Amino acid sequence: MRPAPLDGVKVLEAATLFAGPLAATFLGDFGADVTKIEHPARPDAARTHGASKDGVGLWFKTLGRNKRLATLDLSRGRDVFLSLVQQNDVLVENFRPGTLERWGLGPDVLLEANPRLVIARVTAFGQVGPWSRRPGFGSLAEAMSGFAAVTGEPDGPPTLPPFGLADGITALATAYAVLVALRERDRSGAGQVIDMAIIEPILMMLGGGITAYQQTGYVQPRLGNRSSNNAPRNVYRTLDGRWVAVSTSSQSIAERVLTLVGRADLVEQPWFATGRERAQHADELDDAVGSWIAARSLELVMEEFEKAEAAVGPVHDIRGIMTDPQYAALETIVSVDDDELGPVQMQNVLFRLSESPGAIKWAGRPHGANTDEVLAEIGVTPDQLAALRAAGVV
Repeated sequence: MRPAPLDGVKVLEAATLFAGPLAATFLGDFGADVTKIEHPARPDAARTHGASKDGVGLWFKTLGRNKRLATLDLSRGRDVFLSLVQQNDVLVENFRPGTLERWGLGPDVLLEANPRLVIARVTAFGQVGPWSRRPGFGSLAEAMSGFAAVTGEPDGPPTLPPFGLADGITALATAYAVLVALRERDRSGAGQVIDMAIIEPILMMLGGGITAYQQTGYVQPRLGNRSSNNAPRNVYRTLDGRWVAVSTSSQSIAERVLTLVGRADLVEQPWFATGRERAQHADELDDAVGSWIAARSLELVMEEFEKAEAAVGPVHDIRGIMTDPQYAALETIVSVDDDELGPVQMQNVLFRLSESPGAIKWAGRPHGANTDEVLAEIGVTPDQLAALRAAGVV
């Protein structure tokens, strides 16, 4: 078999919760050898987030997949950590700025130990600035980025997502940054430091708001499920109590939708010619589309929209996702054998490569499952390991 795209890349993960660990997961999915370091007495808190079964955290089965898991107290195991750094290409860490430096493990020390090391520093607010040393999580990024301010109903409060949105976006950005830095290392031979602030990637995803404000003073309000850029765009309830989402981001789709629901007369209105103008008539358009959908079952709505080549999708909860034929065709959900839980279903790798696909080799393992193996690879003898373990360093 052809080697995986990141085969030979060794990643050391000293990060907790979501953004840093998920970035390492993305790298491991495509062949990187990822070793996750957890504190011997305080495992990654992600193990206790979300649902569990028989005391086993289920979210961590996905977050910890394709990783070897070792324990080490970095504050007391500095020399061991430096030996690990010398054997790896990438370090992903998310300690608050100044923490590694306090332990004598700042970037200057790490790059002296391994000049080819790529160091991804993932923090809430970045390595510089008045907020840099404050504690923070993705929820604060979702608030500070403007996401919460534009999310929710017009007469309701700003709304945070019920999952780690900013962390997930940051994880993608971090994996991308690591690959860019590795590409540069291929040319220069030198590693470097990546400063990744969780408050920034989600801001980039929010579109042209900064430019619009700077140029015109426009501040986007909360619009619920509507858009200021096109209409109709909303969720609508079907006759059998299900929900569908309709989007008309292109003019041709908008025309097809209104023709389908029997309101071709609206297509002839001068204001229908652009998405921005249609958005100003959202009440009328929502009424036309919503009343048509409300009189039909989900199955019939989907069939009629497909015939009309108009954009519609069911609003799924997890049950719908698990049975959706499109996800099944894409093999978006896979089953992974696990020693603790048996077959475990989870999201597949992010994308499909025709010649060198990624793979999930194993689900997240127990705390410290590979400590002996990992430390043996850097020359720690059984006696030394026993002494480290007795002292609580591993």
